[in-house]
Amino acid sequence: MWLNWLPWKYVVRRFARDHGFIDPISLLSRLHGFAQPSEVAAPIELLRAGVVFHARGLMNTKAIQQNLDWVWPYWVQRQFDPRDVAFLPRAFSMTHVNLTLRNWTAIGTPGSNAYPLVDPRGLVTPYYDGWSLDAWILPDDGKPLLPSRHPGTVQRLVMEDDDLRIRTESRKDGLSLLCEAGSYRQEDDAVCRIEYRAESNRPAWLAISLRPANPEGVSFIHTAKLCEDRRTWSLGRHKTIHFSDPAERHVLSDYHNGDVYLGIPEREEATEITCNVGMVTAAALYRLAPNQPRTLRVEVPLSGDTESTPNFRPGACIETWSDALKDAAKLRVPDDRFQFLYEAALRTLVLHAPRDAYPGPYTYRRFWFRDAVYILNALLAAGIVRRAETVFDTFPARQNLVGFFKSQEGEWDSNGEVLWLLRRFTELTGRAITPEWHRAAVRAGEWILFKRLPDSTKGLHAGLMPAGFSAEHLGNNDYYYWDDFWSIAGLDSAAEVCRLAGDEKMENHFREGAATFRAAVERSLKDSAQIRRHPGLPASPYRRMDAGAIGSIVADYPLQLYPPADPRLMATVQFLMDRCFVEGAFFQDMIHSGFNAYLTLQVAQVLLRAGDCRAYDLMQTVAGLASPTGQWPEAIHPATRGGCMGDGQHVWAAAEWVLMVRSMFVREEGDRLILASGIPQEWLNTDEPMEFGPTPTPYGPITVTVDPRAPEPITWKAEWRTDAPQIEVRIPVRCPSSLPTQTRR
Repeated sequence: MWLNWLPWKYVVRRFARDHGFIDPISLLSRLHGFAQPSEVAAPIELLRAGVVFHARGLMNTKAIQQNLDWVWPYWVQRQFDPRDVAFLPRAFSMTHVNLTLRNWTAIGTPGSNAYPLVDPRGLVTPYYDGWSLDAWILPDDGKPLLPSRHPGTVQRLVMEDDDLRIRTESRKDGLSLLCEAGSYRQEDDAVCRIEYRAESNRPAWLAISLRPANPEGVSFIHTAKLCEDRRTWSLGRHKTIHFSDPAERHVLSDYHNGDVYLGIPEREEATEITCNVGMVTAAALYRLAPNQPRTLRVEVPLSGDTESTPNFRPGACIETWSDALKDAAKLRVPDDRFQFLYEAALRTLVLHAPRDAYPGPYTYRRFWFRDAVYILNALLAAGIVRRAETVFDTFPARQNLVGFFKSQEGEWDSNGEVLWLLRRFTELTGRAITPEWHRAAVRAGEWILFKRLPDSTKGLHAGLMPAGFSAEHLGNNDYYYWDDFWSIAGLDSAAEVCRLAGDEKMENHFREGAATFRAAVERSLKDSAQIRRHPGLPASPYRRMDAGAIGSIVADYPLQLYPPADPRLMATVQFLMDRCFVEGAFFQDMIHSGFNAYLTLQVAQVLLRAGDCRAYDLMQTVAGLASPTGQWPEAIHPATRGGCMGDGQHVWAAAEWVLMVRSMFVREEGDRLILASGIPQEWLNTDEPMEFGPTPTPYGPITVTVDPRAPEPITWKAEWRTDAPQIEVRIPVRCPSSLPTQTRR
């Protein structure tokens, strides 16, 4: 095309220099110099998300700092407070974003992909990336109770029968405000229901306030109207909010008149407003008599979320929590915290796998194979097979014509991950390989063999997968061993799938391909030894040992490409624990710059497999990092303990907790089942019985019971599909030198 002949680089350079800007062509060239050459510099999906994120941050810059007398969400109140440990200086920050308190918890209904969010102070955001609802108590005399500004607020996750709700309670100077938020099925729709219970020891008002903000910042509201029945707010475009009682007073404000909170007693009654800036605030007011509790219910139909969440399907496959969890493995342990986190993690997994698997309800509300594979593996391990299968069945449609399982460009690990999960799924369920999956597996395996570089390539990356961004938290584009280990496991799995399908020719083809690939990795590791000067496994052949080496332990967990306690993998883990752990948790310097619960648990899995007693210590650390609602952000700020990266409710972390709990009771090693190898001595000292199951295994479902008082402390119930496997009992976890083992059938 003739446009390709135009000297675009010269034009761009000349324009930039003439207007006093840095030369963008030279800048990009220098940036690329920090990474290995790659066909995909960065995934367009992440670039797009980054632009949206910082566009919001730019709006925050304009809206917040000169309006600090507004009642802003909890994260703003703290991050803009110079006396708070969460404070961030803003002088050279063009965008003001939530970097220290990225915490929220989704409420929802199994089968629905509508996820209202609740922040740590009870601010409810019913719609994806939308406005929020808050509640205050405004006494006639004395200071108000504003939960976002009140440090004594207490929050917890309530899991009762078919209920999943978040309870937030604030008390101050004779004022008490309780907020309980949940999501429920209502006919063929889902509804976000918030119940407020307020009490004051003196005359006061309960204010239900409409807020043009959410846990990420500003979210525009241009119009608001109180309908004639005084029970409904109409915000246009089919968005409505319903009150159980008519508003007794109603006030509104636009941006130029400030937050509706400012001067509420003097504001005149109003029922409708428009704000061109998009910063409408409103308050429906209800009178509180002294020492007389008052309850008010607010409901938001979630079908109104279709504009900002096009994938929302009202009523699609919505089910009760008891139905969704009826097959889930039961856990009984003497540690209430571990028990609570397991129950919360199960619900997080189910909630975020309606038909796709989402790594989070907000920031990461999109599909990646990488996260999905861990999430589905955890669902399978917990016995929630039906829901895992629902998501897994969508995978073949995501495979393109050349065999690539694509969720984003440059995801060189995805084919190996899908193939590994396919093998895992067939092993744990005993299902036969369908013709569709056989064809998909062959195409996926061929893609890996085609994609990996020739063995004749010059350099330490000969025979490896191409350079790319890989797991994203490993650093700049490089030839990551993470991609290679997944690809090798994928080829092994493709061979096994072909064996089960009776395709001997392709089975042998993939086994040979996996062997050749292994040889290339071993050659690369040997030849790159001088660069890293360490016996461990680096992130890539061109990297010294650093935090990115966390990606290479995938060769042990979950892939088991090497035997337990392999010297190189243990050297890698020791390096990470010596150099990259802070206060007992893995601190990822690359991008995340925070504690990572899910990566800490992956290290714990490697230690547990090696019989190392430190695995339980890491679990305790991760348990201590969980929020009051039993969630972990993707990365956790070392000072605030709030989220500092990614989603405030990271589903991969929940998956790793479920998988780690299962490994404590039962895990596979070759052709054996290892039982009770993760049960700590302190649990045994309580003399309380413990149990986990039924959980699927390659041989059939099993329930493991540990009873320290019984003559046989370890027992199990199983439904073997064939002959009973070899079972090895290990109890309790002690240091490797004193670990007893028993082998039984």
